[in-house]
Amino acid sequence: MRSGRGKFAIVAVAIALTTGAAVAATGSSDEQALQPARPAADKKIEQKVNALLGKMTTKEKLQQVQLLSDGQVTDADAKAGVGGVFSLVDPVKINHLQHVAVEQSRLGIPILFAYDTIHGYRTIFPIPLGAASAFDPSVASDDHKFGARESAAVGIKQIYSPMVDVSHEPRWGRISEAGGEDPYLNSVYAAARVKAAQGRDYSQPDKVVTSVKHYAAYGAAEGGRDYNTTDMSERRLRDLYLPPFKAAIDAGADTAMCSFNSINGSPGCANHETETDILKKEWGFDGFIESDYTAVAELINHGIAGDGAGAAAAALNAGTDSEMVSTLIHDNGQQLVSDGSISMSRINDAVRRILRVKFRAGLFEHPYVDPAKADAAQLRPDAVAAARKASGRSMVLLKNEGKLPFSKSKSTAVIGPLGDDQHDMLGPWWGRGEDKDVVTVFQGLKKQNPNTTFTAGCTVKNTEPPANTPSDVCGDDSGFAAAVTASKAADQVVLALGETREQSGEAASRSELDLPGKQEELVAQIKAANPGKPIVVVLFNGRPLTLGSVVDDAPSILEAWFPGVQAGNAVADVVFGDVNPGGKLPVSFPRSVGQVPIYYNHENTGRPCDATSKYNSRYRDINSCDPQYVFGYGLSYSKFEITNLRLSSGRVSRNGSVRATVDVRNVSGPKGDEVVQLYIHDPVASLAQPVRRLRGFERVKLAAGQKKSVTFTLDKSDWSFSDNRGRQVNEPGQIDVYAGDSSKAELTKSFQVTG
Repeated sequence: MRSGRGKFAIVAVAIALTTGAAVAATGSSDEQALQPARPAADKKIEQKVNALLGKMTTKEKLQQVQLLSDGQVTDADAKAGVGGVFSLVDPVKINHLQHVAVEQSRLGIPILFAYDTIHGYRTIFPIPLGAASAFDPSVASDDHKFGARESAAVGIKQIYSPMVDVSHEPRWGRISEAGGEDPYLNSVYAAARVKAAQGRDYSQPDKVVTSVKHYAAYGAAEGGRDYNTTDMSERRLRDLYLPPFKAAIDAGADTAMCSFNSINGSPGCANHETETDILKKEWGFDGFIESDYTAVAELINHGIAGDGAGAAAAALNAGTDSEMVSTLIHDNGQQLVSDGSISMSRINDAVRRILRVKFRAGLFEHPYVDPAKADAAQLRPDAVAAARKASGRSMVLLKNEGKLPFSKSKSTAVIGPLGDDQHDMLGPWWGRGEDKDVVTVFQGLKKQNPNTTFTAGCTVKNTEPPANTPSDVCGDDSGFAAAVTASKAADQVVLALGETREQSGEAASRSELDLPGKQEELVAQIKAANPGKPIVVVLFNGRPLTLGSVVDDAPSILEAWFPGVQAGNAVADVVFGDVNPGGKLPVSFPRSVGQVPIYYNHENTGRPCDATSKYNSRYRDINSCDPQYVFGYGLSYSKFEITNLRLSSGRVSRNGSVRATVDVRNVSGPKGDEVVQLYIHDPVASLAQPVRRLRGFERVKLAAGQKKSVTFTLDKSDWSFSDNRGRQVNEPGQIDVYAGDSSKAELTKSFQVTG
């Protein structure tokens, strides 16, 4: 990142190397081949790792490779030297198992306890897709700084985060867990989360080691169906899906999680190219890779292994170092070594990587946690305040016909199934957040305006998938009459609509993207009964939605995502104008599910879309080439103007750099934020390039009339691209630069990259 302007070089020409590992004197050439190219950061740790490894039996090594869930692990496992445990959150139980492992196992190796702290542990922040809308990496930093502090306080020393899966698939429920459709934005956020959670030294008591996931291309599942097949070129893999992982590794992430999906026929946890060739060798990663939940056993279902032994061999030989839940490596390891299916050097390499992380985490020096202090670390005022700020900065104003902000002195009706809802505000992967922690929309607005009422209109029935269906939200219109009456009695109306938290996230793919149930009908009836009245639809969801008639019926639309524990206060801050919305969409909102996938950084065709003619790449039944709302779009209560794009030079060498500068001014309205966005396009290249590629952004706060210049620096990491063999290409030629407030930016200049 340069000058705090979101600049993040994600194309590695010279890899930034950080920590490393020395090979034991007895290590084989196979082991040496797996060692990263970067120099060892701490030779003392490597000496300790190698000394301990030399004392271990094969059985003890296989125990270290095993990762068990909270429901599996027993005292016997701890005594036998199990390597890791995940999802155990009781500090008393964690301490107990750690005492058994350290004091009763033969070698006293501590357990690494892990958890899915995705957007907060107890203090729940906005879902990652919402946080990405802030276009402000400090939102992600705060999220993971406090998430790490709260997790570590209970004895958890590893978090399965950040989730950085780029996705063009809003049908895929897990789009909620990462930063949307752009690799650059995801990369900036990935680095911010890793640095905040790990700090300079993750052995510190309030820090944890991160596990970047899901490696790799999990977000490109066919049809948006979770766990489904991914098929793509090497070029697309490297240019769209791998950059955020590279950014996380460069930022210091010391563990990674391989994915459920296959990539070109090779499952993520048995993919030698991604795990060993790219991650470990090319990128110099010397931490360990754990499988996702039962992903090693699922290699049998994938059809690349005939039995448990075959699955164990495939995973370990590809580069998977730790097996989650299933126990195939542990159970079959000795026999696989005996018959030559796996080498002892590969087992040694996996164990060495696991031990290295445990030493770096300080577990050998400080294995225990103080349960008496765990509760005091949760929901501290600084964390709650940061969550409220993050929620406000993450909201995106999609439409405003001059109705917002509302007045605190006028009567307000909160209507809708999510208007007084605590449960769903936490979103999917809510950590240890509890419903009672949440401020609802009604509570938040009423606190700022006592003359506020609530009428549900229709209700939410919370059930776990697969039972949860669209009809579980607002499936019954019997309460519409009461809602209409309440809306007529108020001066202004807030309609709180959207999905349940169970309708987004893992195992929550949807074939339709509209508002579930009869919510569109509720909006239509409220509008018809209140012509000209200030009405805002506030959306709570974990994916882009097709909003249908809501776009026409609602005078104002505010995308709030799932905002977390401070949902109601943050909504009130924005609706009443204490916070001027400045968020931008990190993902396109389609007009119809039939447009999916639709994303801004697509390649052109020989016949680009033209809505006015027939024989080109378009849909006949949609009179537009664009989605409903484009990537980078978002309104404000202020009017901003971005002008005067200029370049420091019209020519630059292939290894040089060029600065792009624009002016941004708050033309009218209150103090507010504008996100200045910089895109590039390579119009003539050896391979067709995306029509736009985000290469910089800065969120700027300006008072009315205030102007500021914003400068971005571009270099070969920005205009280079991958060829069909995965090699970096840096060609001479023209590069077009675009600047503005969305991916539709119109200001443009060009420069020439010379040979």
